[in-house]
Amino acid sequence: MLNPDQNPSSAPEIVLLSELIKRPSVTPDDAGCQEILAKRLRPLGFKCESMPFGDVSNLWARRGNAEPVLCFAGHTDVVPAGNFAEWSTDPFEPVINDGILYGRGSADMKSGLAAMIVAIERFVADHPDHGGSLSMLITSDEEGRARDGTLKVVEKLIRRDEPINWCVIGEPSSQVQLGDIVRIGRRGSLSGMLTIKGAQGHVAYPHLADNPIHRFAPVMAELQSVEWDRGNDYFPPTSFQIVNVQADGGAVNVTPGELSARFNFRYSTEWHHDALKKKVHEILDAHNVDYELNWHLSGEPFLTQPGELIDAVTKSVQENTGSKPELSTGGGTSDGRFISPAGVDVVELGPVNASIHKIDEHVRLADVIALTNMYQRITELLLA
Repeated sequence: MLNPDQNPSSAPEIVLLSELIKRPSVTPDDAGCQEILAKRLRPLGFKCESMPFGDVSNLWARRGNAEPVLCFAGHTDVVPAGNFAEWSTDPFEPVINDGILYGRGSADMKSGLAAMIVAIERFVADHPDHGGSLSMLITSDEEGRARDGTLKVVEKLIRRDEPINWCVIGEPSSQVQLGDIVRIGRRGSLSGMLTIKGAQGHVAYPHLADNPIHRFAPVMAELQSVEWDRGNDYFPPTSFQIVNVQADGGAVNVTPGELSARFNFRYSTEWHHDALKKKVHEILDAHNVDYELNWHLSGEPFLTQPGELIDAVTKSVQENTGSKPELSTGGGTSDGRFISPAGVDVVELGPVNASIHKIDEHVRLADVIALTNMYQRITELLLA
C-alpha cells in the first residue's frame, strides 16, 4: 500500500506499468513483456512456463499444487497506436501529467498486469504458506486473432488435467469510476459470411437477369424484424446487426451477379450457436435463394453465478471504494470466453475503459494503486 508521503509515480505498480508501456507489444508481439513479469514471479516461488503457439507468446505461472486455484489473467499485446503525430506524446514512452499516465496499453491492459504482480508480491510476503494455488495466465493474442493465446493454453491445461477454479481478468471493466462495474459474463459472438448468387444482366432486361440485391432485400428485412429473445436477468436481448453488404455489376446499367454480406449476433444464454445458425438457414431457405453461408464463432456466452469469487470481488471493491459494484454482462467479448467453459468462475475487474484503443490512451495513477489493493484483498479473501 502506498505510503501517504510517497509520490504516486514512484509506486511499484506505476514503475512496472511504465516499464511495460515502453515495450511496443503490438499484437501478437509480446516484445519481452512476459519475461519482465516472469522475472518478478520466479523469486516468489512461481513455476513459470512459456507456452508459445505460432507467433504468439503465452505465459503460465503457478505457485502451489493444491486446489482451489486462483488465476489472474490478461494480455500483454496492445492495438496499433495509429498515427503517432496525433498523440500528444510518444505512445510507447509513458508520460505522467497531473496524476494521469499516458501511453498505449496503459488502460488496456498493462495497468491490470502491473497491479496483479504487485498484489501477488504483497500477498505472498504476508501469506507465504497460503492455501490453494496462485497462478497467472498471460497471452499476446487477445487483441488480434485470439486463436493461439488463452484458448490454446486452456486446452493444454485441460489435457493435462490442471484445473483453474477462479479467474480474475484485468480487462478495463470500469465505466466512470474504478470498480463501478464488474463483468460477470459476456455475450456470445457469432458472425455469418453470406453470399447470394444471381445472374448478371442489363438493367433494361430484368427478366433476363436475377438480381441478388432484390433476392437479399426481403431476407434482410425478415432477419432484422425477428425478436430473437427478450434477454434474461443477466443479459440484454440478443442483437443482430448487418455490418457489410457488397454487390457491384461494374457499370450503372448492369445488375450484379453476386451479393456478399456479413452479419453478427451478440447473443445471450437464451441461445446456443447451433440454434441460431439453424434459424438463419430456415429463413434463407424459406425465401428460395441460392446462397452460401460460412460461420465464425468468436465465443459462446458465459456467466458466473453468485458464489465465493463474486462475493470476494464485491467485498474488495466496496472496501476500497465505499460503493457496491454493478454486476454486468455488457460490452464485447474477452478471453473469459475461453476460460469459463473449463468450469471456471470468471470475473473481469480493471480500470476505466473510456480511453482504450484511442489516441492518448491513459489511466489514473490513483486507480492503478487502488486496483492493486483490490487484487490483493481478493486474493486474501479466497486463499489466506
